Amino acid sequence: MTFQVGEKVVYPNHGVGTIENISTRSFGAQVERFYLLRLSCNSMTVMVPFSHAGDIGLRKVTKNGEIAKVLTFLEAGVCRCSHDWKNRFKQNSEKMRNGALLEIAEVFKSLLQVQADKPLSFREKKMLDRARHMLITEISIGRGTSEAGAIEILDKALAKSDLQFPAAL
Repeated sequence: MTFQVGEKVVYPNHGVGTIENISTRSFGAQVERFYLLRLSCNSMTVMVPFSHAGDIGLRKVTKNGEIAKVLTFLEAGVCRCSHDWKNRFKQNSEKMRNGALLEIAEVFKSLLQVQADKPLSFREKKMLDRARHMLITEISIGRGTSEAGAIEILDKALAKSDLQFPAAL
């Protein structure tokens, strides 16, 4: 999969970014092309080699049809997660690294359900906040709405599951 300068893409575990440049670098006799990606969450830049973009999981922003599946899951989907926080954190970390929007929604909803029963650990609070941000940004871009509009969409979906949309940390 190739991307163009100016295109919005998802960098797993970090969220949406914009391809700012495509460059070529030499390493001895080997020449490699790179995407220069600026992440929207913190304006950090990342260089992703063309040859590893698929392995890393760099992908296009989720389209509206897939977003509808995510919202349906948030409304009525069932989360299966471990009661032991270490196992739960390990499972959720793997889902966040995968970077699929539905898996990020699973992490988000499962952590909200745990938080409704007991306080989250500091690491899980940070993961919940990161999943929250990733859902907001990808839904706002995928649906062509503002971040406030995406928050409203997510809040309505979660209300159907008797969950409350969390504020940012």
